[in-house]
Amino acid sequence: MSSPDLTALELLEKLVAFDTTSRNSNLELIDFASEYLKRHGIDSELVHDETGSKANLYATVGPRRDGGIVLSGHTDVVPVDGQDWDTDPFVLQESGGKLYGRGTADMKGFCAAALAMVPEFLNRELDVPIHLAFSYDEEVGCVGVHGLVPHVTVPGMTPKAVIVGEPTCMRVVNAHKGIRGFRTVVTGLEAHSSATHKGVNAVMIAADLIAYLSRVAGEEIEAAHPESRFDPPYTSVSVGPISGGTALNIIPKQCSFLWEYRALPGRNEEEILDGFTRYVNEIVLPKAKSVSEAADIETTSLARVPPLVPDSDTSVETLIMALAGTNQSFTVSYGTEAGVFREAGIPAVVCGPGDIMQAHRPNEFIAISEIEACIGFLRRVLDHVAQD
Repeated sequence: MSSPDLTALELLEKLVAFDTTSRNSNLELIDFASEYLKRHGIDSELVHDETGSKANLYATVGPRRDGGIVLSGHTDVVPVDGQDWDTDPFVLQESGGKLYGRGTADMKGFCAAALAMVPEFLNRELDVPIHLAFSYDEEVGCVGVHGLVPHVTVPGMTPKAVIVGEPTCMRVVNAHKGIRGFRTVVTGLEAHSSATHKGVNAVMIAADLIAYLSRVAGEEIEAAHPESRFDPPYTSVSVGPISGGTALNIIPKQCSFLWEYRALPGRNEEEILDGFTRYVNEIVLPKAKSVSEAADIETTSLARVPPLVPDSDTSVETLIMALAGTNQSFTVSYGTEAGVFREAGIPAVVCGPGDIMQAHRPNEFIAISEIEACIGFLRRVLDHVAQD
């Protein structure tokens, strides 16, 4: 790096080049960001996971005191496996005013903009600090951000607000659904398929449980609130990958499936899980155990993302809307790290460049105009926290 100052587009090119798919380490990107900040005289706190192969980054520009603003983003991206890309997804390509590459919209564009603003942050006398918070493994259940929260909430350094820069086309989002994700493993009893009465068919039990979840999904749709700000206006239930069985003529001993629900804010997030558990323990499992005591059904939690609930004190939301140049807030049905920060007691909103409809898709892109709009927004944030 010949110069510590890089434009947002130059930084985005470098960030996209790091393959930070959630299954991989993100340390090369974190080391790059840490070194970039160090060249500007800013120390970074790195919070590693238990394996040491991934890390969060937390850095502070300005005075070390309460009342600052956190610019928060995740460094991991979703896989490109099986997607038909027209270009190398880890080489930034510009065409027609758009920047193509994995993570451009979700959400390295925001991280690049925040880093690009660091020289401007340093050139102003700040009344309160601006913090940078970059996490790992957001895409697999907001895993890394939990390690960041204790650093963000240090007494004497507690921020006034967190801005999570997920792609919202620079609209201000003040609420989103929560996410609960699970793996259910059914253990049955193998037998020859001609003797079904002597076996416990794990696949058929799993099918029964999936049918139950399908009924719950239908009930949630019927209970939708037409006036809800969310799309869809109900708690959604979905089943993902299913795996089980070895051969057609063998009653399968094991079957597993993944499932999730996305609960509206204010909904008891345990209600659907509790109902599923009762159905398992009171209806399904006793029947299976009547054939084989070894039969079992085990459900483990894979992910929990708290909902983002609007703060009763709307001053922060009003401030961010003013800085974003809007008088309207929005909701989204996907989860973000804002829910984690809000649950920790820090007011949080979601506002960032790019369109969520481009995220996770082949030929993901962000419009250059979105990056420019984000830079303008961050300059207004700077104006707000600067003394001069």
